[in-house]
Amino acid sequence: MAFTFFFRDAQTLRLAIEHLHPYIQSRSRISIWSAGCAMGQEPYTFAILLREIIGPYLFRNTRIYATDLDQYGNYGKIIEEGRYPVKDLERIPEDILARYFTIDPDNTTQCILSEEIRNTVEFNRHDLLSFEPIRSGLHLIICKNVLLHFSPEERMKVWMMFWNALEVGGFMLHEHTQKLPDELNGKFEQIVMNAQIFRKIG
Repeated sequence: MAFTFFFRDAQTLRLAIEHLHPYIQSRSRISIWSAGCAMGQEPYTFAILLREIIGPYLFRNTRIYATDLDQYGNYGKIIEEGRYPVKDLERIPEDILARYFTIDPDNTTQCILSEEIRNTVEFNRHDLLSFEPIRSGLHLIICKNVLLHFSPEERMKVWMMFWNALEVGGFMLHEHTQKLPDELNGKFEQIVMNAQIFRKIG
């Protein structure tokens, strides 16, 4: 499991949403894949930011598929319940925290994420090195803190899997340390210079 936390790299996530918004605003269904989701901090952060930016009506059309290898079978229950220690939420802005989290009345050291956000995220176990996507026709794929553990050959296969899983015009977001190789120049275009946000080209 890669180290992560709520609202990690939130500026980049917001930037991705700003570019995604015009692409999805007329969609009746919006499909997003958060690959390597660990205990759900990243897909839930993205879901909150997405809800804040696109509003409740478009957000209710959204499904975020959160996946991880989850070798010990712990992540699914945590993500489904959306229950996290209060101390793990310290980086969340106070207004966001108040809007989307409530103190667990049975355990005041824990906070519970709102049902609206929890219902948008679906967890499934998945191994990226199977090189099989969870589904096709995706509008965005987020994959951070995972690819750095793979060999260059494995990364290339994963990127091609992502390319095949995305709709034409769909977006891919990954760790800023992982540059796309030249071999993918005809597959993706980088849409901003200060973040690793790419759009699938045909």
